[in-house]
Amino acid sequence: MANTKKWLSEALNARSQGSGTETLVLAHGYGMEQSMWDKVVPLLVQNYRVVTFDWACAGSVKNEKLYDPVKYSSYEAFADDLITLLQEMDLKAVTFVGSSMSGIIGCIASVKNPQLFKTLILVGSSPRSLLSSLPSTLLLHLSFGYLIYLFKLFSLHYSHGYCFV
Repeated sequence: MANTKKWLSEALNARSQGSGTETLVLAHGYGMEQSMWDKVVPLLVQNYRVVTFDWACAGSVKNEKLYDPVKYSSYEAFADDLITLLQEMDLKAVTFVGSSMSGIIGCIASVKNPQLFKTLILVGSSPRSLLSSLPSTLLLHLSFGYLIYLFKLFSLHYSHGYCFV
């Protein structure tokens, strides 16, 4: 199994830079790739270990067979990839910074495997994309309800830390 995990890490172009005692994991949004963080990584590596990677749907991922549209039709598969990546890199209690869809993926992964996460920072994330086929009047109610649900789950797993939406 370790070879499979190693293969995934390489396939997702995972990079670790810096040598701080605290680890930041930066995850890009849909239609982007890890290069979106290029301007901030040089500043962050001065104080942190910084991990960047590309999701299977990113154009920079060379193995086109890695992305399966059926498998990745839900955020669960992305969350499983994130968990596998963190475990392979032997990371625990990371500060996860998720842009757009990655914020929701980080939320799902942190509920599935809370010891991997210390803090979640969501940048422009919204549960609305999960419910986009519903009427807009229902979306506001369900989105708010989903956020309350996530906050309750977080409070079960975290004694400190903050989640900003």
